[in-house]
Amino acid sequence: MADTKFNVKYCVLLPIVLIVTLFLWCVPTSFFGITALTVVQQRVIALFVFAALMWMFEIIPNWTTSLLVIVIALLTVSNKGIKFFCNPDLGQLVSYKELMAAFADPVVMLFLGGFVLAIMAEKYGLDVTLARVLLAPFGTRPRMVLLGFLIVISIFSMFMSNTATAAMMLAFLAPVLAVLPKDDKGRVGLALSIPIAANIGGIGTPIGTPPNATAVKFLAESGNEVGFVTWAAHMIPYVVLMILFAWILLQFFFPFKSSEVKLEIPKNKSQNDWKTILVWITFLGTILLWATEQLTGINSNVVALIPLGVLTATGIFTKDDIKEINWSVLWLVAGGFALGTCLQGTGLAKVLIEAIPFGSMSVVLVIIIAGLVCYFLSNFISNSATAALLIPILIVVAQGMADPAAANNASFVSLGGTKAMISFIAVCASIAMCFPISTPPNAIAASTGLVETKDMAKVGLIIGVVGFILGYFWLTKLFPFA
Repeated sequence: MADTKFNVKYCVLLPIVLIVTLFLWCVPTSFFGITALTVVQQRVIALFVFAALMWMFEIIPNWTTSLLVIVIALLTVSNKGIKFFCNPDLGQLVSYKELMAAFADPVVMLFLGGFVLAIMAEKYGLDVTLARVLLAPFGTRPRMVLLGFLIVISIFSMFMSNTATAAMMLAFLAPVLAVLPKDDKGRVGLALSIPIAANIGGIGTPIGTPPNATAVKFLAESGNEVGFVTWAAHMIPYVVLMILFAWILLQFFFPFKSSEVKLEIPKNKSQNDWKTILVWITFLGTILLWATEQLTGINSNVVALIPLGVLTATGIFTKDDIKEINWSVLWLVAGGFALGTCLQGTGLAKVLIEAIPFGSMSVVLVIIIAGLVCYFLSNFISNSATAALLIPILIVVAQGMADPAAANNASFVSLGGTKAMISFIAVCASIAMCFPISTPPNAIAASTGLVETKDMAKVGLIIGVVGFILGYFWLTKLFPFA
């Protein structure tokens, strides 16, 4: 069976991916029907499709695809690549330093800190203790434990970074997975609950995720201010509905085989020496700083390096522990960031958005197309970057349609107006979770080794479609902002 899969991947899927990539790379730029498209941007499109197909089919490990993307980008679209390809006359080139910086992106550092916390939590027994405390209200039935994960993660994600929340919950997931049989499909559902709840939960408050903050900022500047309580009152019910849907969906695709999840603390880990105490202080202190980012002003990515500094300086985290860090996931994430750098650095993302004739579309079509563009881009570049790119453009479009003199003003107002459109874009950025590189929490789920890309894509797409449809009707029909 393994040989058959190998032959299909390398003899069928790989040639198809290469043919599609070379076709998109070599055809005239006029083929794409975008007037302002440059040759360099065309190469990024080809590289974009290559990466998506390779990640989707997992022809080679996902992290190796990410590395390959970075190498090809450095050679063909950077300012220090092959001279024949990297000619400024062919379009705006990307700084090679920015591409290489993807390996040390602040979010990658947050991952690093999260992995250190998870390794130490497991080593000193914190993971089991904290998991028992957080999940105690949900009992020992696996399906209720799954619901517990979804609820706890989504609540944390409303008030702290989605990535920090996912990194923290990775430590609590390990002991639960350890008591379930290796062949229990429910383990996959539990792993996927981390990104699903982190991504959806962040929608609940203006500070839950950067796209929300971007939306609130531009709405306020356009005279359509939405306060914290107002946003939360509208969005938390949406989050609740999506979390319940995700709970049902995960049980459908990944039913539990076990009838009980009972967490026991191993005797050899229930220590009370100075190392255990310091790990507890560092772990809880890090979480406290993550949760109070708005008060302290310390960025969550910076906070993530504190445990690394403290635990290495005290000799608790050793050179042997470094080997336990999941470096392949860090490289996987770096490839996604590099691809985002290419999309933005060459101006391709902006060209694609500006090529859409929003001005000649109906109001409904404008909202739906804008949401689809946001959803699509957010699956490949950070949702923060997508929101920062789209919202300033769409706020101008929305203000034009909100003008009382505009022909489509009545229709636009009936659909909730500017507030509905811009908040819907923020939602679309958060529900994009099809690939391991779509969001950092997705990559954290991939780090468990339990989730195949096809499973993530399947669940992510369904949640994306349902979240998109519900989000549209929720904000334009059922519960629009006043």
